[in-house]
Amino acid sequence: MKLQINGEQVEVPDTQVTTITDLLTHFGLDNKVVIVECNQQILEKSSHSETLLSDGDRVEIVHFVGGG
Repeated sequence: MKLQINGEQVEVPDTQVTTITDLLTHFGLDNKVVIVECNQQILEKSSHSETLLSDGDRVEIVHFVGGG
């Protein structure tokens, strides 16, 4: 499946990645604090496992990085 993630075209295995939760796991972000926007809608964390992805979806993922 082809997705646009943070402005870049990315291909993910559609047999493994079907939801936002799967996508975060695929990129190793499942244990991070993130904000996800899918097709210009900011998603509540509780809806990540219910939000299905489709070919061509636009996803923005923001995660926090510590530093000074």
